[in-house]
Amino acid sequence: MTDIDIERSVIVDAPRSIDWTPYLAGAGIGVLSWVVFAVVANPIGITTAISQVAGGLATNVITEAVTHNSYWKIHPFRLDYGTLFLVGTFFGAMASAVASGTFRVEQVPPSWRERFGPSLARRYAAAFIGGVLTMYGARMAGGCTSGNGISQGLQLAVVGWTFLAVMFPVAIVTAMLLFKRPRSG
Repeated sequence: MTDIDIERSVIVDAPRSIDWTPYLAGAGIGVLSWVVFAVVANPIGITTAISQVAGGLATNVITEAVTHNSYWKIHPFRLDYGTLFLVGTFFGAMASAVASGTFRVEQVPPSWRERFGPSLARRYAAAFIGGVLTMYGARMAGGCTSGNGISQGLQLAVVGWTFLAVMFPVAIVTAMLLFKRPRSG
């Protein structure tokens, strides 16, 4: 039995107690968004918190660059709603995976291995570069998928709907380019 067979059997044979359908997840995000608006008076969003944490960590290494950075002057590291939302997202995702029986630790997912090979270094490099590009794009756009797409979309803001109208086709094309099946023969 190969590693892929073992991973598939763990996923397929795992007992599932919760089925996270897109409708249930979407309704949950909608309810969460309105609760957050009502209680905290802020939209949901995560990239500002990631940037604040990065600035806080970078302060220990490159203090002068962080203290003179115009963005981190406006958004210094602080333990606030955004940071708690960031931590809560991590633990919520983990709880969701455990509840659905799909939690597993894998370094090179089968879909990646099938398309790009088993190289751990290549996987980590691609993940790092993708993360940097995603954060850069989110900062340039003034928010991420949750901030621009969900929060702004719920408020019927043009920026939210424009973001969603561009994000979906770009995501589809990217997935098709990265994970298309190689032609046999």
